[in-house]
Amino acid sequence: MPSSRSPLALLLAGLLAGCGGAPEAPAPTPSLVVTTVSPVSQPMERTIAVSGSVAAWQEMYLGVELTGIRVAEVLVEVGDRVRAGQPLLRLDTRTLEVQARQADASVAQARASLELARANAERGTTLVKEGLISSSNADELRATLTGAEAQVATAEADLEAARLRLGFATLRAPDDGIISARTVQPGQIVASGTDLLRLIRQGRLEWRAELTESDLTRVKIGTSVELTSPSGERILGQVRAVSPAVDPETRTGVLYADLPAPGDLRSGMFAQGQILLGSTTASALPRESVIFRDGYPYVFVARASTGAADTFNVEQRRVTVGSQRGDFIEVQSGLTAEERVVVRGAGFLSDGDLVREVPAKPALALEKSP
Repeated sequence: MPSSRSPLALLLAGLLAGCGGAPEAPAPTPSLVVTTVSPVSQPMERTIAVSGSVAAWQEMYLGVELTGIRVAEVLVEVGDRVRAGQPLLRLDTRTLEVQARQADASVAQARASLELARANAERGTTLVKEGLISSSNADELRATLTGAEAQVATAEADLEAARLRLGFATLRAPDDGIISARTVQPGQIVASGTDLLRLIRQGRLEWRAELTESDLTRVKIGTSVELTSPSGERILGQVRAVSPAVDPETRTGVLYADLPAPGDLRSGMFAQGQILLGSTTASALPRESVIFRDGYPYVFVARASTGAADTFNVEQRRVTVGSQRGDFIEVQSGLTAEERVVVRGAGFLSDGDLVREVPAKPALALEKSP
């Protein structure tokens, strides 16, 4: 006959069994499932990221050499490409033409006086020999000849000056280039030395960037630069000059880079650029494994596991990063080659979190570049 136990007996049996020791605490639960990777060697481009301004290589301020003359016509607009010697502006030449004709007439008159003075001087020489006039009279005739010769030289110089002024009435391009500014209109009375037009010589633009003294020493003439235009276009250039001195207050110097094909860049724009210092092999991680917090780069490093083989706590560690290449970012310091770093899920972690590692999917697996 089967025995039966009362509910009270069962309760007592349970209490007695419980007196054997305290119940075990439940195992901690990982807060996140992650994948990890160790740093790998990658070919990285050494660069210096800096912003700078685009400016004309040489901008020429053009004006006329005459004063008080009206502008007859302006032959160019802003943005026009011009060739050396091309007319850009013409002044009203009517007054100048009259002055040139007057100077030409003065030359003719002076030459006629010279011919008469020469004939009189020759006649006086003959008459002195014949004793018909005194030597003093002959000297006066020769002095008149000398004066006539001086008057011809003066008149010819005045004619040349008048012709030069007439030539100055047309403003010509001193070199090939692009018209960058125009401040003159037809009918305007101009003065000598006034800036009427501006010309970007040869249409050349350059990029000027300020570098710290430590970066300045790393840049050489001929170093390549790469800019990004506002439209996203990639613009290539080359360093043509580096400041020989640094500002004593800011401790910076200026780099000048030629832009042979500036694309849609314009003088006065700001452009973000990279100075390409050459390629080297460096320790790198996938970019998603580096988290920026408060402006500083951090990674989450796997600590030694004390429980299951696939669970571990993470350490938030600040690192120094450098160049980027594709999906990789250079890690300059803060990690060893053997340490494992969280890749997927790093952005959701805090220092000390317990995580569980799963194998990376093929699409997430880290591949070494050739």
